[in-house]
Amino acid sequence: MNNPTNDPTNSEANDSGAANVKTASTLRAISLDEIAHLVKDCTDCPLSAGRTNAVPGEGPADARLLFIGEGPGQQEDRQGRPFVGATGKFLEELLASIGLTREQVFIANMIKCRPPQNRDPSPDEMSSCSKYLDRQIELLNPELIVTLGRFSLGRFFPGESITRARGKVREKEGRFIYPIMHPAAALHRQENRSAIMQDFKNIPQVLEKLAQDRSGATQSENSIAETHEFDQAAEDPGQMPETPTAGVIPAEQLDMFSMPAPATEPEPRPTPVAEPVAPTTQQLSLF
Repeated sequence: MNNPTNDPTNSEANDSGAANVKTASTLRAISLDEIAHLVKDCTDCPLSAGRTNAVPGEGPADARLLFIGEGPGQQEDRQGRPFVGATGKFLEELLASIGLTREQVFIANMIKCRPPQNRDPSPDEMSSCSKYLDRQIELLNPELIVTLGRFSLGRFFPGESITRARGKVREKEGRFIYPIMHPAAALHRQENRSAIMQDFKNIPQVLEKLAQDRSGATQSENSIAETHEFDQAAEDPGQMPETPTAGVIPAEQLDMFSMPAPATEPEPRPTPVAEPVAPTTQQLSLF
């Protein structure tokens, strides 16, 4: 008879079961703080063995913007915070250029532990961390996700080139994605700096355009609902709303001891005609 404690198949099953429990716990997490605790305790991939600190991500729970980078570097591993050191300083400069601080946005990475020698994260490592990032996105529900670099772009659009995709808003599964080159690219190649800065400066315009689209969609839905209610009332004349006749004062408003002067019909006010505003080329190029 096989000893279950020495059976490698049983060990693999236990490992799989533990991973499933962690995934279920992540899905049930109701706050970003819970996600952070799960990340700090995670041992789902070999990167956990070599880390000093896991880097869950940071920012307010009501952040409008979510920035997703690649993974922690040496300084991030030491401090347990995303985007510190030279790259973090440049990111803060970029945020300041659009009137924001890092405390106003949420910053995360594709993986939560530093790869050895800052190498690229492997597909297995990104897969192990995906449950944490997925739940962070669900809890934050940001207005715009800004991907920094090719790995976070690949999470939403696999195989696409960051140099071709950068600076254009895309929609994926009901979320709006705005790809930008990783800030570290400006430190390695100075010619990338101006492109990154320009893409950042367009972020307020992107948010404004998305807000306008949401407002227009809401107004359209309200108009459809009102039309539906009127059509239902038309089918049942008894439910038609009473429309007051111009110049006639309802009986309940009359003073029973004195007759008011006859009401006069108000002159119709001209309806202003709005001049159509053509969208600028810059606005169209972002979408």
